[in-house]
Amino acid sequence: MAYKITDACISCGACEAECPVSAISEGDGKYEIDAATCIECGACAGVCPVGAPEAE
Repeated sequence: MAYKITDACISCGACEAECPVSAISEGDGKYEIDAATCIECGACAGVCPVGAPEAE
């Protein structure tokens, strides 16, 4: 299952820079992951300072 960014997101952008398939973009108030593009690698979760990306 694709990763999803929770409301804990602080919009720092660390996850977007780390995503190897560019599935993450800045949304309204938090970053969002395109589930169709996400390859479930977990790179975003590894760099997030607040643990916002979670596997669905």
